[in-house]
Amino acid sequence: MMATFILTILYLYRKKQMAHFKTIEELKFDHEKNLLHTQLEMQEQTFQHISREIHDNISLLLTLAKLNLNTLDWDHPTKAKSQIDSSLEQISKAIIDLSDISKSLSTELIINHGLIQALEKEIGKIREARLFELDYKISGNTVFMDSQKELVIFRIIQEAFNNIIKHAKATSVTLSLDYVVDHIEVLVKDNGKGFCIDAVNKTKESGAGLDNMQKRATMFNGTTRIDSSLNSGTCIFITIPY
Repeated sequence: MMATFILTILYLYRKKQMAHFKTIEELKFDHEKNLLHTQLEMQEQTFQHISREIHDNISLLLTLAKLNLNTLDWDHPTKAKSQIDSSLEQISKAIIDLSDISKSLSTELIINHGLIQALEKEIGKIREARLFELDYKISGNTVFMDSQKELVIFRIIQEAFNNIIKHAKATSVTLSLDYVVDHIEVLVKDNGKGFCIDAVNKTKESGAGLDNMQKRATMFNGTTRIDSSLNSGTCIFITIPY
């Protein structure tokens, strides 16, 4: 009887242990599936962004250049020269725009030089455009994280600036990075027109952008908080553990 009792206990324990392992494997599989789904969604958003940039900017510039060259008036050399100069300028602008898109998508800068240098280059380009005053500050002791994690932080900040440039009509923007004990805190704040979060979440494009930020942070157990209201600016607060 004692032997039977012990064998029964061992059998039930083994059965419970197997069920526990099975649950862990299922959770692991679900996590990997959700992670892959999130990555594919963000990839699709990136492709859509590239498509819009090419269609809205580069395609227009090249179309105008082609139109100028197709309508050259050789009977009026001065006018023809002006058209050629205009076409060259438009083609040059298209090349620069393509180069900017390529650089913004490249991970080499993050991998080779880290988040801080990549941000400094991005901020330099924004300041050159003189769209708004930009206050940039870093506090705490800089921690060099995994390149993929730093890339995610960089992409979130890029997305935030992209939204500010396109929609906010801000005159002042603050970007701050605070390296604390076990995580980094990123703040992007503007004094623009703001928005109703519930309304924006219902729109496909803008809502996807905000959702993308949150999904990117979640990939590394981070959080994203977005506070905004009409005519009161927007504040995006991100925390990601080292």
